[in-house]
Amino acid sequence: MFKSFPLSHRLLRFPVAPPISPTPSNQFSAPIDLVTVRHAFANPASVQDSQFLRREVAQRMHERLALVKLTPQDVLDAGCGEGADLPVLQTTYPQARLLGFDAAPAMLALAQIRQLGAMTSVNRLLGKFLPQSMRPGGPLLAAGDFARLPLAANAVDLVWSNLALHWHPQPDQVFAEWHRVLRTDGLLMFSCFGPDTFKELRDAFAVLDAAPHTLPFVDMHDFGDMLVNAGFATPVMDMETITVTYDTADKLLADARAWGGNPLATRRRGLCSRQAWRRVMDTLEGMRRPDGKLGLSFEIIYGHAFRPQARTTATGEAIIRFEPRRK
Repeated sequence: MFKSFPLSHRLLRFPVAPPISPTPSNQFSAPIDLVTVRHAFANPASVQDSQFLRREVAQRMHERLALVKLTPQDVLDAGCGEGADLPVLQTTYPQARLLGFDAAPAMLALAQIRQLGAMTSVNRLLGKFLPQSMRPGGPLLAAGDFARLPLAANAVDLVWSNLALHWHPQPDQVFAEWHRVLRTDGLLMFSCFGPDTFKELRDAFAVLDAAPHTLPFVDMHDFGDMLVNAGFATPVMDMETITVTYDTADKLLADARAWGGNPLATRRRGLCSRQAWRRVMDTLEGMRRPDGKLGLSFEIIYGHAFRPQARTTATGEAIIRFEPRRK
């Protein structure tokens, strides 16, 4: 069970991790400023128009999950946002306890409001008379850093993460943490953006300067290597490209900002001139498709892997298993 979470609390906050400083041993996806990421998602209303893609990717993840035989007791939704995936996971695994975890407290507050709104009047009435441990309620919700989960080791059977991992500067540490909280034979299933995401914006802003204006998203094969290094068994990776079309450049840029914008610590800080911005917009307009639409590419990476049985003890001693000989 979720040993770190009393059932009497439905929305929990934990100390925000300090900024991570690069070291030679770290595998960085990019010098992402986590404070900027949290600020980008501090206003849930500003990101609602971009949630259509998250829902589409979630559906495709559930199709993959349906192929895996799994009966989890405890499920972690890492990067749950406003909690849209939680009801589907609860329906898929009605006996499981769910924890929704996210770096943005404002998104979790919205998840809590929606969760309470979904409770029936009968459930609310029962909640007044039943003991706390028997009261109906939705998943637990908590805020914090993916790489520093407030969970005991071997706490969950399924880690689910939909389009969230790419906002963390150290995915290798996140994988190690997810491996720590998974039980033996537990499943990790995630999706995230790959390198071709926002390629049209990269090309358009290249006429402005050489500064990074979008994240240099991690390659699928690098994620596979990180999973193996973290101790996961036989990770399966695949990808697809989804192109979203727009009538106007303004709407395209608004959705890009709603997806988190540019949270790089090395991003350009000053404003560009009106003339320079015009060059960017003209370049973007020159990318219109034959149908007159502007396209914005999303490379979606899907991955899943299991936590295998340990081969060494905590002190580094090898574990050798003997199967009794059958007569």
